[in-house]
Amino acid sequence: MISESLFNQLIVGWIIIAFIVFPFALKVAAPYGRHIRKGWGPMVDNKWGWVIYESPAPILVALFFFLGDAPKTNAVWIMFSLFMLHYINRTYIFPFRIRTKGKKVPLGIVFSAFAFNLVNGSIIGYYLGFVQSYNDTWMNDPRFVIGLLLFIIGMRINWQSDNILINLRKPGEVGYKIPKGGMFKFVSCPNLMGEIIEWAGFAIMLWALPGLSFALWTASNLIPRALDHHKWYLAKFKDYPEDRMAVIPRML
Repeated sequence: MISESLFNQLIVGWIIIAFIVFPFALKVAAPYGRHIRKGWGPMVDNKWGWVIYESPAPILVALFFFLGDAPKTNAVWIMFSLFMLHYINRTYIFPFRIRTKGKKVPLGIVFSAFAFNLVNGSIIGYYLGFVQSYNDTWMNDPRFVIGLLLFIIGMRINWQSDNILINLRKPGEVGYKIPKGGMFKFVSCPNLMGEIIEWAGFAIMLWALPGLSFALWTASNLIPRALDHHKWYLAKFKDYPEDRMAVIPRML
C-alpha cells in the first residue's frame, strides 16, 4: 500500500500526460472503426478486441474495491455500482450487440487501450478500495447529488445513442448511414458526449483527484474521436445536416 501523498502525485503526473497527449490525438485519428488503416500491427476480431482492452477497468476496480480496507458506506457502494454498471455494459454486453460482423481492430490499438484501462482502472479501484473516506452524509452533499444526476443523464444519452447506431443496420447489412433521432439532432457523436457527461458527473460525485483524472482522460480521448467522426460524416454524406456540431451542441 502506498501513501496517499504519493498516490496523489502519481495521479497528477497521469493528468499531465493527458494534457500532453491531447494535441496529438487531435492531429492523428485513432486507426479503428471507420478510420482503420494499416501500420498498427496484426488485425483481430473487433468484438473480442473490445472485450480484451476494456476488461482491465471493471476487473481491477472490483478487485481493489473488495480487497481494500477503506469503509464501504452506502455512498461508496453507489459510486462503485455506477462504475461497474457502465463497464459491464461497455465491456461484456455492448460489443456483442453491435452489427459489425467481420470487422477487425489493429492489435496495436488493443494493446494501447488495454494499457490505458489498466492505469485508469487501477487508480479508481485503489481509491475506492483503500483511500476514500466518505460517510453516508456525503449523499446529502450537493456535489454528490449533482454528480449523480449528471452521471444518470450522461448514461441515458450514451445508451440511447448506442441503440440508435446499432439499429441503423439491419441484420447482415453493412455500410454507414446518417444517424437520426435523440441527441443526434444536435451533435454527430451523442454517444461520446453522453460518456463525457457521465464521467464529469462521476468526478463531481467523488470530488477527488482520481475522479478528475478519469474525466479528463475520457474527454482527451473522446473529443478528438468525435471531431474525427464529424469530419468523416461531412466528407461521406453530401446531405449531412450542416447545423450539427461534433460533440457539444452549438459549440464544438
